[in-house]
This record gives sequence, C-alpha cells and structure tokens, in this order.
Amino acid sequence: MRSERVTFVNSQGLSLDARMDLPDGPARAGWAIFAHCFTCNKNFKAAAYVSQTLTDYGLGVLRFDFTGLGQSQGLFEKTNFSSNVTDLLSAGRFLAENRAPPR
Repeated sequence: MRSERVTFVNSQGLSLDARMDLPDGPARAGWAIFAHCFTCNKNFKAAAYVSQTLTDYGLGVLRFDFTGLGQSQGLFEKTNFSSNVTDLLSAGRFLAENRAPPR
C-alpha cells in the first residue's frame, strides 16, 4: 500500500487532514471513504488495518480526521452528527474534484 498525506477544506472552511491509501498494483474497484469512530482519528490502528485490506482488493481509500480531531482544524466540542456528515460530504467532493480513480 502506498500512502500520501493530503488536506481538504470542509463546508465551514476548516482544513481537514487526511491520508490517501493506494493499492500497490492497478486499482480495480474505485474509492472508499473511511469514517473513523466518534473520538478516534484517521491513524487509529483499526482504520489502518481496514484501509490496508481495502487496498489489497484494489480500492483507493481516503481516511481523514473529522473536524476538531487528530490533525484537523476546528473544535471537537462544537461538532455533532450533522457536522460529521458534512465533513463526509466534503471528503466525497474532494475525491470527485481532485482525484482520478486510482490506477
């Protein structure tokens, strides 16, 4: 698995820190967005294991820190389920606008 650090901006204009995990060989299946548990971050051991397995099956994976967690901007105490959903939508827009399907 190859991995690169990226950032993208959410709907509030905050920078969210992310990792793009890519298959070693040609990708066959497209992209997945990994949404970690409520107070975890993108580097949580389970997130890395799941991402590795998905790349083994040819998926590129975007795993990111939600607002106020890990290395992303913002205050965690000002987030809620709805703000996490908008972060996920921002992640999807980032992939759609900036990344071709993995090769």
